Amino acid sequence: MTRRTAFLGVDTGSISTKGVVIDERGAILARSYLWTEGAPTDAARRVVDELAAQLDRGAYEVRAVGTTGSARRLVGAMLGAQVVKNEITAHAVGTTFLHPDVCTILEIGGQDSKIICVENGVAVDYAMNTLCAAGTGSFLSSQAHRLGVAVEKFGDIAATSEHPANIAARCTVFAESDLVHKLQMGYEKRDVIAGLCRAVATNYLNNVAKGKKVVAPVVFQGGVSKNSGVVRAFEDELGIDVLVDADGHLMGAFGAALLAADAPASARRPFAWDVDDFEFRTREVVCGRCANHCEVVCVYRDDDLIDSWGNRCERGAVRPKLA
Repeated sequence: MTRRTAFLGVDTGSISTKGVVIDERGAILARSYLWTEGAPTDAARRVVDELAAQLDRGAYEVRAVGTTGSARRLVGAMLGAQVVKNEITAHAVGTTFLHPDVCTILEIGGQDSKIICVENGVAVDYAMNTLCAAGTGSFLSSQAHRLGVAVEKFGDIAATSEHPANIAARCTVFAESDLVHKLQMGYEKRDVIAGLCRAVATNYLNNVAKGKKVVAPVVFQGGVSKNSGVVRAFEDELGIDVLVDADGHLMGAFGAALLAADAPASARRPFAWDVDDFEFRTREVVCGRCANHCEVVCVYRDDDLIDSWGNRCERGAVRPKLA
C-alpha cells in the first residue's frame, strides 16, 4: 500500500509550542498544543510525539517539515526542516489559505502580539509588540491567578457584566495596581474581568495597531482568541464582526506546514520521527577572527554539529559535519 504524502509544521514560542500535520490538500490530520516551559527542544519533542500518536502512519508519510516561532531556527535544525520562516509569513500563509479574502489579521499570543495587513492575499504591512507583556496571554493568566478564576472562564464571566471596570492596561505594573484598586473600591469581580478583556483589546488597538487601518474581513488568532470576552471587546471597539477559527491558535504551525508543502520535490525526504533517540544541545562560541566578536550558536545532535548561526562574516562560519 502506497502511503499518502503529509507535511509537518511546528511553531515554537516562548509560552507555547504548536504542531500540525496536514495532507496535500491542507486538511489537518493531527494537532498539538503544549506549553514550552522554557525548553523549546523538549517541547518540540513532546509535540512531535503527540502528533505521531494521532497520525495514521501506515497511511501517511511526512515528506517535509516547516518551523516558525521564536525558536524556529533551533527547532528547525533539530527536525531537519526544509523551511524555516518568521511568524509573520507563517501566519499570513495559513490565514489566507483558509480565508482568501482576509484583510486584517489580529494575533495575540502568550508574550507578544502582532497585526498583519493583507491585500489580495499578500501581507503588505505588519507591526509587533514584544516590549511589554501587557495585553497578552501571560498578562491575562497572571490576573486570573490573582482573581482566583480560571482564565478559560473569563469570557463567560465577562458576558454577565453590565458595567465593565475601566482598567488601565498599557503597562502590566499599572494594570495590576489598577485592578487591585478597583477590587478594594468594591467593584464586582465580573466587572473587573470584563474590564480586563476590554483593556486587552483597547491596548492592542492603541499600541500594536496604531497607525494601521483595520479593514474587514478581520480574523483574530492566537491563544487569546479563545477568550470570548476579548473577542467581544474587539467587536465592540471596531464595530465589525471578528472571525475566530477553531484552530486559530495553531495558525503559525499550519502556515509552516503549508510552506513545507511548497518546498521543492528535490528537498523532500521522509521524516523519521526519531527525535527522542538523540540528544540535542547548543553551545555558544565567541569568534575572535575579526573586530565583530560574533556570538555563534552551534547546535549538536549527540556529538555531531548540525547547524550554526550568528556569524556576520565568513570568517566566523562554523561548518556542520552533517549534510
